[in-house]
Amino acid sequence: MMWIVSSLVVWAAGSWVNYRLANGAFSATRLVKLAVPFLFGVTIIAVWEGLVRGLSVPHVILPPPSAIAVRFAASLDILWVDFVQTFIKGAMSGYIIGCGAAFVIAVLIDRSPFLQRGLLPVGNFIAALPIVGTAPILVMWFGFDWQSKAAVVVAMVFFPMLVNTVQGLAATDKMQRDLMATYSASYWQTLIKLRLPAAMPAVFNGLKIATTLALIGAIVAEFFGSPIKGMGFRISTEVGKLGLDMVWAEITVAALAGSAFYGAVALIEKGVTFWHPSQRG
Repeated sequence: MMWIVSSLVVWAAGSWVNYRLANGAFSATRLVKLAVPFLFGVTIIAVWEGLVRGLSVPHVILPPPSAIAVRFAASLDILWVDFVQTFIKGAMSGYIIGCGAAFVIAVLIDRSPFLQRGLLPVGNFIAALPIVGTAPILVMWFGFDWQSKAAVVVAMVFFPMLVNTVQGLAATDKMQRDLMATYSASYWQTLIKLRLPAAMPAVFNGLKIATTLALIGAIVAEFFGSPIKGMGFRISTEVGKLGLDMVWAEITVAALAGSAFYGAVALIEKGVTFWHPSQRG
């Protein structure tokens, strides 16, 4: 009972502090903007700990954060090996190949109305295919190591990146293109000096979407066959052994890696598209 009461007190106190910070005189400062989500996360973890202990929830259903932290600290070597296998080798390689290929093909499609009308509908169809259906096929084609996971990631990120880049290249209006024509600019000069800079917000939108898809694709692909390492492999095997604390430790690594990856892309976007209204402070 004491744990439950403590959880309610922590939730009430955390909510009150966050409300005061978010609506106070310094709510627009960088420190407060960082403090609010941090305090909210700490409040959630504290309430989670109190409710799990107060309600005597079995660890095989939901372990408390303290047990997850202990398992995390005791398994750093395993978590690092899994991180390298899944994120560095599988997700990152597939992300770079898929997004890079999509960008190049989007520029080629931009010069061909036939490809715009023919390839983009096919791309939307392929992007809608469920990963649980395509991942086993790609694992059979490319083997059980990280190459098959990279192939799954390429298939997942390619078309969202392609569609966003094509839409971005069409963002300039006719007056801007006519102005470049009056300067006798060639297609490539217009592309590099006008259309690509104008397309950057849409390009980075595709890159940010792909950060999430890449990690999800690599983890799910490992469920269908992998060597004895990787986040997906560890999650599936630990669930079979009822080691939910290790499963949550892997989920924590995936969440931290995904958030850092997204944040890095967003930071690059802020530097590249500083002129865009969405980046103005």
